[in-house]
Amino acid sequence: MSARAAASAPAKSIKLDASRIKTELLAGLTVALALVPEAVAFAFVAGVNPLVGLYAAFFVGLITACIGGRPGMISGATGALAVVMVTLVARHGVEYLFATVVLMGLIQIGVGLLKWGKFIRMVPHPVMLGFVNGLAIVIFMAQLGQFKVPDGAGGLTWMSGSQLYLMLGLVAVTMAVIWFLPKITRAFPAPLAGILVVTALVLGFDLDTRSVGDLASISGGLPAFHIPMVPLTWETLEIILPYAIILSAIGLIESLLTLNLVADLTNTKGGASKECIAQGTANVVTGFFGGMGGCAMIGQSMINVKSGARTRISGIAAALFLLSFIVVASGLIEQIPVAALVGVMFMVVIGTFAWASLKIVHKIPLTDALVMVVVTCVTVYSDLAVAVVVGVIISALAYAWNAASRINARIGTSKEGWKVYRLSGPLFFGSTTGFTDLFDPQSDPEDVVVDFIDSRVVDHSGLEAIDALASKYEAAGKRLHLRHLSPDCTRLLAKAGNLVEVSVLEDPDYEIAVDYGHTFEEAEPEKTA
Repeated sequence: MSARAAASAPAKSIKLDASRIKTELLAGLTVALALVPEAVAFAFVAGVNPLVGLYAAFFVGLITACIGGRPGMISGATGALAVVMVTLVARHGVEYLFATVVLMGLIQIGVGLLKWGKFIRMVPHPVMLGFVNGLAIVIFMAQLGQFKVPDGAGGLTWMSGSQLYLMLGLVAVTMAVIWFLPKITRAFPAPLAGILVVTALVLGFDLDTRSVGDLASISGGLPAFHIPMVPLTWETLEIILPYAIILSAIGLIESLLTLNLVADLTNTKGGASKECIAQGTANVVTGFFGGMGGCAMIGQSMINVKSGARTRISGIAAALFLLSFIVVASGLIEQIPVAALVGVMFMVVIGTFAWASLKIVHKIPLTDALVMVVVTCVTVYSDLAVAVVVGVIISALAYAWNAASRINARIGTSKEGWKVYRLSGPLFFGSTTGFTDLFDPQSDPEDVVVDFIDSRVVDHSGLEAIDALASKYEAAGKRLHLRHLSPDCTRLLAKAGNLVEVSVLEDPDYEIAVDYGHTFEEAEPEKTA
């Protein structure tokens, strides 16, 4: 059975017995161990103390696990947000970061209350594939930094010699345990087993390799309530608002796309608006407790789901385990080899990357393949929000171009001898040129009917095109009539007021013709723009 198939048990069939609770707790412990180096690394990226990242991982993870839209999702401090925060921290200091995180959370809560999270459904599948592949590459590249060591001159250099071989060997052992253990038993999370086996090898044989403690100390106390120390002025708002908007957008996009991915893996449904409110609440609280804010984490969510977690217990447990690491167990956690955690994340990369996309890339439409590749590349070289926006724009333009090429007309004659153009396809900004080319005002008879029975007027450009066409027929001393407009098109024309000027047959209120009595006899072959 594949990992995806094995992960598809519906949440509503889950019973909280002793076995389930054990699975959830062990999955939470595995996630918590994987969160530590990630939170520390992202704190360094943002230019803040490691505890700022760890506290963010705790609060965001705990609150979203409790009230989020998707059981099984894991949230915490992420690199996508950290790369935006670093400029703010460098220019204005960490207190402005805390204030920004609070405002970011309020914006996200507003998005949730307005139910704007539903618009994530407008993200096409090729964009989703590009997002998954791009994040897999980003996760992989982030682990490569663990293969660098200080060069003595304040910089970093790649490992070499026995140090590199030992690191690679331990990573390979971790990956092997994660790969083979599920073939023997699923009673114990394979990632946690890999971490424990490699840690035992390093401690038992006293191997000289980097540990979590070499990255930074994770020892600290309980997070304390802290109001951001910034002046409450318009100047402060002008500083933090742009960052808050960007961070909230990135956080929600990554969270909602991860929600869809986890929902697909577990064959369940998630609440987009509920997740927006949960993310916002978590960030507001985090900002008041000295955290850097966060969002959903696809890597840790994959670890959690593939460790067997299906309820909120695992996410809550992961956050509580993380807090216990900070307060009472930092000495033990700091002894875990970095190689073990790198091995876990490499397996996450393998499991996250949509390998099937490589097989279908030559079978799907060229535009979809281009969107998938572009989103992947932009995710890697820029950030997720930009990648998704670019992907959606390309997909929308491709759709518009395709729709624009579909407008055509069958030409016939009514019983009165009027020439009838029966349109097919949408009339909007992309198809107005094709629409205009369908008609011949100079050669047409005195009365011409445009039948919209298979067409729709979509936007202002469509109205303008009709108005321009009416003007041409008027200049030629001829009359233009409209028929079979749908109610939505009728309302659109009504809102246009005097914009559309055509002769009236039956409907003086909207200045459109709704004449159902004329019969249509096709007189000429189909004419297509």
